[in-house]
Amino acid sequence: MPKITLAGVTKRFGALEVLPPLDLDLADGEFTVLVGPSGCGKSTTLRMLAGLETISGGEIFFDGRPVGALEPKDRDIAMVFQDYALYPHMNIARNMSFALRLAKTPASEIEKRVKLVADMLNISHLLHRKPSELSGGQRQRVAMGRALVRDASTFLFDEPLSNLDAKLRGKMRTELAEMRGKLHKNMIYVTHDQVEAMTLGDRIVVMSEGRIQQQGSPEELFKKPANMFVAGFIGSPSMNFITAVLEGRGQETFAISPGLCVPVPSSAAEAAGGREIVVGVRPSSIHLEHPRGIPIELRVVVSEYLGAQTVVAARTPDGTEVLVEIASGRRFCAGEAIIMQIVPEDILLFSKESGLRI
Repeated sequence: MPKITLAGVTKRFGALEVLPPLDLDLADGEFTVLVGPSGCGKSTTLRMLAGLETISGGEIFFDGRPVGALEPKDRDIAMVFQDYALYPHMNIARNMSFALRLAKTPASEIEKRVKLVADMLNISHLLHRKPSELSGGQRQRVAMGRALVRDASTFLFDEPLSNLDAKLRGKMRTELAEMRGKLHKNMIYVTHDQVEAMTLGDRIVVMSEGRIQQQGSPEELFKKPANMFVAGFIGSPSMNFITAVLEGRGQETFAISPGLCVPVPSSAAEAAGGREIVVGVRPSSIHLEHPRGIPIELRVVVSEYLGAQTVVAARTPDGTEVLVEIASGRRFCAGEAIIMQIVPEDILLFSKESGLRI
């Protein structure tokens, strides 16, 4: 399994630069997830790794060996696409073994690999069917199986679950995580779904407009986001942001906005870069009651009952939208005025000017 390095890799279409110089190291045996909104450059990065897109600048290295000029077949990678890309006239066994047959692998070895992977993905009973006879989830398993039988050093996944319904997507996430534990290969996974990123990745690389905003473990990105973009993108429901004004009262400094008054450490006030600051708080960190809570005044817009949890969409007195996630023990009515509690240690502070976490 190679260590993969992208050194100053760029991508241009004519005069348009869609991927500024990108530096990224992918550790041996790691499950890395590239995540971000549409157009952030994550799929382009994956396709350049696969050799399906040429690089405009920089270089890609596998264990120190430059591969930017190599054909896809010479990179020892296997790729799972978003749209399955199965051959409709072949049965599942022949779809899965297609690359092995092209490589003139002995028939006995092909049969052994196909059976092993089919058992792993629970599709052994489907090997004699055609793709048109399978469900979406079964087709996605076949697409994964076709990549896995190649026994490549690195597997690339380009949003493989985006065409599935929510229930099947959850099941496939579990199966992917289980499969990953058995394979011990490099895996690079692209998605716009932060839930997939959080549940699958050893390391998450958050991208926006072709640039890496932050990379780290799921816990690190959730608890210590580098900036407002990462804080708002990672976590569901997304983090609330409330603009406040810094005001000194005696020896203390407070971030004050209509309906909220938050004490701010002096170091954070100095780093804010101006009189305005952004208070970040996750919906799950707003409580009905808390002994150490800071009150926040809200007016309910709508209450969404989700079974064990209720998500309340509300507004502060100045109209800032706030989401609250609490246990479903209390009913809320539209227009109801409520006072809830924020725990001080759950509050994050961001510079209004730069967007960086203070």
